[in-house]
Amino acid sequence: MSAALQTIGPVMLVGAGKMGLALARGWLEGGLPTGNLVLVDPSPGQAAQDFAQDYELPISSEAHGLLPNVLVLAVKPQIIDEVMEGLAPVIGPTTLVVSIAAGIDIARLTRGFGMGRVVRTMPNTPAQIGKGITGAVAGPEVTEMDRLGAEALLGTSGPVLWFDDEAHLDAVTAVSGSGPAYVFHLVEALAEAGRRQGLPNGVAEKLARQTVIGAAALLDVDPAAPAVLRENVTSPNGTTAAGLGVLMAEDGLVSLIDRTVAAARRRSEELGRS
Repeated sequence: MSAALQTIGPVMLVGAGKMGLALARGWLEGGLPTGNLVLVDPSPGQAAQDFAQDYELPISSEAHGLLPNVLVLAVKPQIIDEVMEGLAPVIGPTTLVVSIAAGIDIARLTRGFGMGRVVRTMPNTPAQIGKGITGAVAGPEVTEMDRLGAEALLGTSGPVLWFDDEAHLDAVTAVSGSGPAYVFHLVEALAEAGRRQGLPNGVAEKLARQTVIGAAALLDVDPAAPAVLRENVTSPNGTTAAGLGVLMAEDGLVSLIDRTVAAARRRSEELGRS
């Protein structure tokens, strides 16, 4: 239980989608009193309704009344401007805004809210099980106490990395924000390759899925560099070496992932300008 969460004061979550709910679950399980969380979503899905019922929380269609100590903005970047306009009535002198809207920079958030107590962040979906990681950048009016409060909330889902250069956050979005989807696609591709080698559908998927689960668990407990772990699996002139010869070719996985991350970063930058 986090003492900081127990004393952080009212938290308003705007946007009860997968990421918002993942964070909210971590807050409540980490010690945030239920009465200190306000959910706002004009069109809550079934998962949001179930969450609200499980924790006996109401969901409001719009923000009103309460002036929160922390307002967490978990909405699609495409609707950010209209959402910020609607939140003007609940921005008080002590409100800290924490945004997880991809690509929306601090300058735009500051203009939209008329103040600079904003923290721009990028968590990722493993936050749902407390295995996420978040990149964060503080706005010009954020105090040390604000940073501690933001870290108490974000840290329930995994480590928090702070950056001084906001440009790094577009790269964070491209690497860790979008990264889980790359890993899931790797499982799909590995399973498909297994099927093409004659394995039954269910067997191929189970092998691929558990291989990635096991490798990730090993990464979690073994501090060795990924290159060392790779070498530990690779016997000279063996089967793994033959496979890695393809993956590590000049046009192999490093080149492909580099292009993938670059494309995701460009899109993050575009979202900020749109």
